[in-house]
Formats: sequence, structure tokens, C-alpha cells
Amino acid sequence: MAGNESAVTNAAKNLLALNPSQEVEFKKKVQEVKKRPKKRESLVSGVIYVGHLPRGLFEPQLKGYFEQFGTITRLRLSRSKKTGGSKGYAFIEFECDEVAKIVAETMNNYLMGERLIKCEVVAPEKVHARLFVGSQRMFRKPQHPAVRRYNKNHTPAEVERMTSRLLHKEAHLRKRLAAKGIDYNFPGFASQVQGKRRKMTAEAETSVCSQADTPVCTPSVLEKRKSLKIDDDEEDDEIIIKATPAPKSKGTKKMVERSSGATSDQADAGSTAAPVSKGKTKRKKSIKGD
Repeated sequence: MAGNESAVTNAAKNLLALNPSQEVEFKKKVQEVKKRPKKRESLVSGVIYVGHLPRGLFEPQLKGYFEQFGTITRLRLSRSKKTGGSKGYAFIEFECDEVAKIVAETMNNYLMGERLIKCEVVAPEKVHARLFVGSQRMFRKPQHPAVRRYNKNHTPAEVERMTSRLLHKEAHLRKRLAAKGIDYNFPGFASQVQGKRRKMTAEAETSVCSQADTPVCTPSVLEKRKSLKIDDDEEDDEIIIKATPAPKSKGTKKMVERSSGATSDQADAGSTAAPVSKGKTKRKKSIKGD
């Protein structure tokens, strides 16, 4: 018992000094302990998925809105590589996973900009290692959008590569339909490619004659022209085409009758005027005789 009491007193002396000299040392130790940095508890970060976002919400707007729940460490808005526009969903990483759970419960089916946004907590094992790569950099729109790449002049090798890729996909689709027992035949890209190839071969067979009025001549026509022997002494047979008159309507008959009546009146007027002119000539002759 005496030994235990001595050990307790020695421990008490180490903790609390009764003498002034020991008290000063004790205070110094207390100050050193207070100056030591406190070890913060390591927080586990949590990632949430935010989907069905309205238009006009980008990284600054999303960060400013969701920071009211807690500290955001990283944010990644999914954008199109072709146009640079938002795809409508984003991933937000909070400093604490408990905050991420509260945000997912609070903001799920929340009406924002005439849309019900969707919020879900992403499990840590499903978070990809490269999910937030490049999220700290400022986004820049692509310099070569899809429209410019689509409308550019493709080389023959690129066109051939594109057509082979389309035909391969179409053949794979036909095999899948046949494997499932679906008997569905459609023209597809194969018919278009065959039609273009036939057209190209037909154009290749045609030749141009500069002397003829119609410059396009086929090889078969040229061979026929070579085989034919033309004699200059032979007379050309004229081809006479007789055109049948068009049927006359009632209106045209009336017009013809009117025109024929007018001509007959003119003829009658001319016949009556003829004797007057003869009388004038007689008078002139009588005057000359006198």
C-alpha cells in the first residue's frame, strides 16, 4: 500500500507542481502542448451525379449554387467534344461524404429551370480514376466543330474508308437480324454504293466527240459508224411528216364565219366601186376629145 501511494504522489508531482519552480516548468509544458497543431480527422470525400440540368447552367453557376451545402473540391460538367455544349449532367465532389448524401436527398427531383434535376450518390468503387482530369482548367470551345469537319472536302481515301465502315456496320446488322430470326430485307448503303459504281462505270464508258453536235457518244455507236460505208452519190431519202389538223372548237368556227363574212363584204364593196372608176375614165377621155 505504501508503494502505491508513493507512485500516485510521484505522478501527481509530474502533473501538478506544488513548488514554484516545478509550477513554472509545468506551465511551459502546457504551452508547448497548446502550440502543437491539432490533428484533424481525415474526411472521406463524396461524389454525386447531377443529371437533367437545364440549359445555361455551366461550371460557375453549378459551383455557386451547390457550395451552399458544403465545400466543393472538384466539379466536372460533361461537354460535347464536337460543339462544346453541355450534355446536361455533371459530377460534383464534396469534401465530406455525409454532405454529399444530404445534397442527393435534398436536390433529387428539385424543380430548376422548368426541369426536375436528378441527384444520386456515386459509390466510391464506381468513381473512375480519371473522372475529374482537367476539371480545374478553364474550358475552351473546340476550334474545329463537327459541322466544319463534316462539310470539308474529303479525299478519295477518306471516302473509301467511310463507305467501307458503313458497309461493315450494315453487314453486321444484317447478321444480327438473321441470327434472331428476323427476315427483313432493306436496301441500305449497299444499294446506294452499287448504284454509284454503276453510274461511274457508265460515265467511264462514254467518250466525247468534239465534231458532233451531240458530243456524248458510246463506244458501240462509234463502232457502228466505222462499219457503215457512206456513198456521196446516193440521194438522201426525205422524210415527210404529215401533221393532222387539230379539231376546231365552236368558238373558232364563229370566228372563221365572222372573218369570212367580213371578206365577202369587202369583195362586194370592191365590185361596186369598179364601175365608178370606169365612169371617171370615160369622162376624162371625153374631155380630151373636145
